[in-house]
Amino acid sequence: MEAKLGIPAVALITEHFKTLVVENSAKKGMPNLRVTYVPSPVWGKTAEQLRKDLEGNSPVTGKPVMQEIIANLTSPLSAEDRNTRTIEQSAGPASFGPETADNLQQLFIDKRMSDYLPIVLPTEERVAAMLKGTSHDPDEVVGKMAATPGVFENWTYTVRTVAVNAVMAGARPEYFPVILAIAAAGTESISSSDNSFARAVVINGPIRDQIGLNYEIGALGPFSHANTTIGRAWTLLSMNGGNAGKVGTTYMGVVGNPTNGTNIVIAENESASPWQPFHVQKGFKPEESIVSIFTGWGVVSAKNSVYGVWAKEMNFTSQLQNIFKTQDPMFGATAILSPTVANYLKQEGHDTMEELINAIFEGVNEEKRHFMSPRSINVLVTGGYNNLYYDYGGMFYGNSVSIDKWR
Repeated sequence: MEAKLGIPAVALITEHFKTLVVENSAKKGMPNLRVTYVPSPVWGKTAEQLRKDLEGNSPVTGKPVMQEIIANLTSPLSAEDRNTRTIEQSAGPASFGPETADNLQQLFIDKRMSDYLPIVLPTEERVAAMLKGTSHDPDEVVGKMAATPGVFENWTYTVRTVAVNAVMAGARPEYFPVILAIAAAGTESISSSDNSFARAVVINGPIRDQIGLNYEIGALGPFSHANTTIGRAWTLLSMNGGNAGKVGTTYMGVVGNPTNGTNIVIAENESASPWQPFHVQKGFKPEESIVSIFTGWGVVSAKNSVYGVWAKEMNFTSQLQNIFKTQDPMFGATAILSPTVANYLKQEGHDTMEELINAIFEGVNEEKRHFMSPRSINVLVTGGYNNLYYDYGGMFYGNSVSIDKWR
């Protein structure tokens, strides 16, 4: 809807977005924006059902929808309607206290500054210790983030802000450069979309061993302090540095995504992979430590697919082609292979990752165009060696950031 000065306009919004509309229109200087709310959802309804909704009453005000639209378009503006005051943005006080530890835990929950799990209270001493994990100035701006770029305003955050959230997550100072690199990527871990998106990071280079990231058995699970707290720090920073994850205003996921708590943190098992590590494929040097950002629906076991079968003679190329044919193309497709499966694929004739991805792409697009290009497909290698399992999902590569820059 394009609104021009002097031309009456009224927004038609589905009922469940009322809280979001009230808060965000006030922030933009329109606290009395005229809105008519209609039943939700709109998508999936027939023309007859939509007409019935418009002929009925608003689920918010109880007034007839069409009469309310006409009234909103024709009623003169009152003095209150002309009020353009805004809600002031504030990060809150620099410190809270004096309070008991239990009261502070509850305060973080009440102010929607935590993930509802107990946090490590970010005392001045703990934050100072975290800041020793980087050579950068505490007041340096790291980046900016929004619950959904272009929909919500960007919030900027400093090294100190990131340190506070890293402490809250339980991270250690040696993890801090990784967390800063993720923060510098500027991607929120919790999108406001009602699609309930997932986020992932892929970590490559010497940092994996330096801080004890898990890339063997249970690589995607909660079996490493580094993996878990780095992922959690991303979520907490998204909430407190990017205004994300506020249910009803900056978060509207219909079902939600269980990975949003600690996200999907993948350290590649580089030494066991038959191919170059992911960051080298993207043009970085093997000795560089790099974090890469992925977005999509999430990942599941290949046994979730009817094509993830075990046979006397395994053909994993064919499996991946058939599985990826069933993938929604919006976020492309990513396979997370155990080293054992990866080596089987090399034995099938794929000496390089490029050869493998091209083979998968050609097989997927053999009958009709499904993915736009081979860049829609990513293959990662992590995990143990004890069986022929692997994961897949709709996850698309976004960008990569140097971790070394933030040491």
